[in-house]
Amino acid sequence: MKVLNIHRRKINQPKVEVVNILRTLSTEDDLIWPKKHWPRIKFNDGMQVGAAGGHGPIRYSIEKCNLEGLVLFRFSKPLGFNGIHKFEIEAVDEYETMVTHTIDIHTEGKGTLQWLFAVKPLHNALIEDLLDNIENHFSETKKSTQWSPWVKLLRRQIKSRVEKKKIKKRNAQIA
Repeated sequence: MKVLNIHRRKINQPKVEVVNILRTLSTEDDLIWPKKHWPRIKFNDGMQVGAAGGHGPIRYSIEKCNLEGLVLFRFSKPLGFNGIHKFEIEAVDEYETMVTHTIDIHTEGKGTLQWLFAVKPLHNALIEDLLDNIENHFSETKKSTQWSPWVKLLRRQIKSRVEKKKIKKRNAQIA
């Protein structure tokens, strides 16, 4: 299945200001990743071409990294996700900047079902939270995009599964 998923947000700041906070992505001082509610984004070699990483079960490597306006990632997991996702930062004018996140993939087999029922809604919520963080960095009026009931349900299921794994691991260490 062809998937083209695009999120855009106009930020009322010059491009240089938005680029400066993009540079913090995946660092200890990350200002944009919504780490309070989502698994941290991590790379084995920092934000540079060839680095591998991801967040939670989603894995990818960095194919292009121009922190002045483009970071392009290629998916490696989940299986059945063939393609890329990217962040683009473009000046609208000298006072406004457009931040765009795009997923452009073909899904196959189980990957299609994962996309439709879990990854897409979770991804959409995560990216809107990320865009809220960018916007909120520059604004006194804080934006908070609301999650859908489906996203809330999925997150409860994931949390329950993670807790069960922790208990099982702890019990195995005791035995």
